[in-house]
Amino acid sequence: MQPSEFTSNSPGRLVPTTQNCVAFVPSSIPRVFSLNPKTQCLLADAENSLGRLDGIISHLFNPYLISSPFLRREAILSSRIEGTYTSAEDMVILEASKEKSVPLKSRPEDTQEVLNYVKAMEYGLKRLGDLPVCLRLIKELHDRLLRSVRGSEERPGEFRSHQNFIGKRDDGISLARFVPPPVQEMQLCLDDLERYLNEPNIDVPLLVQLALTHYQFEAIHPFRDGNGRVGRLLLPLLLINRGRLPEPVLYLSSYFERNNEEYASLLLRVSQRGDYEAWIRFFLQGVVECSQEAVEQVQAIRKLHESYLERFRTARSTALLQKLIDELFRDPSTTIAKTAKLLGITQAAASTNIRKLQKAGILAEVTGNKRNQFFLANAILDFADSPRKPKPNS
Repeated sequence: MQPSEFTSNSPGRLVPTTQNCVAFVPSSIPRVFSLNPKTQCLLADAENSLGRLDGIISHLFNPYLISSPFLRREAILSSRIEGTYTSAEDMVILEASKEKSVPLKSRPEDTQEVLNYVKAMEYGLKRLGDLPVCLRLIKELHDRLLRSVRGSEERPGEFRSHQNFIGKRDDGISLARFVPPPVQEMQLCLDDLERYLNEPNIDVPLLVQLALTHYQFEAIHPFRDGNGRVGRLLLPLLLINRGRLPEPVLYLSSYFERNNEEYASLLLRVSQRGDYEAWIRFFLQGVVECSQEAVEQVQAIRKLHESYLERFRTARSTALLQKLIDELFRDPSTTIAKTAKLLGITQAAASTNIRKLQKAGILAEVTGNKRNQFFLANAILDFADSPRKPKPNS
């Protein structure tokens, strides 16, 4: 990181750090921010797109039918940005059938890492009832994210105690693209970030606050590993915490992934030149695109759900099958024993209901065994897998 790349407009200062290098300490997040007309127009588009998504979700009879497929998709995409690849199928198999030894197509450790993202978000949603979005919650999210996976040696749930940097690890800090603040300054920056997250009456539109918060968190880079994933987790949690969405259905990872170079460059440009405006426009465009994508996904999932129910509208066991179908949208895997417990019926009756869904093409058995059968709802799983899925280099 070269000091000459930081102009007088940089919203921070350079300080000496390890190995005769410099680190960047960001200033406080602006509490007042004026947008130029171009950005104001984009903000209006983003607000309208988000409002349309909010309206659709708020009128759903069972919003949880939507939130689970969205979360699995986000976990896959957010982890893919970090170079970790798996599928929705492998995620539900690993979570639900470890004792059944159903083979995975992805590396188990990669699948567990992505599954941890789901667990961290679910945990965060529950904790919002007890905590505001604060440093304690951020550390707890990090702990869930890195448990028993790559990075578990990086002190899960604890802020870093040494200088880190962004760049190729083998190149070392002297060739780093960006060097976040040293530990002492990092803690001061985090304290300021926490105050910002909980200050009442900040005269900045919420979506702009989210853009500024995301930049600030990434600039502070408070963990040795997992900063990007935690930063992306915070966005839907903040939207729910501020009452802007009823369910976690707006995620920006798909947008960040397909614009990854621009994403990284604009974040760095804020630090070097104070160009908040370009970053905010990029972020708002992401809200527009991802809100529109989410609306389309909601409509498609709802249509699939309705088509499943319609197939069994005249069946005697409509209530049982409807309950089972609803559960599959939350967890698109099942067994005979699990279905029997869910519906409060015998295993023989559960098997009969599963066979009906098999015959209708809703469920498929994946073990190939007569005992310990494991069933997947593949069409529901498909919503979590992006059509543009790059192949890992191997």
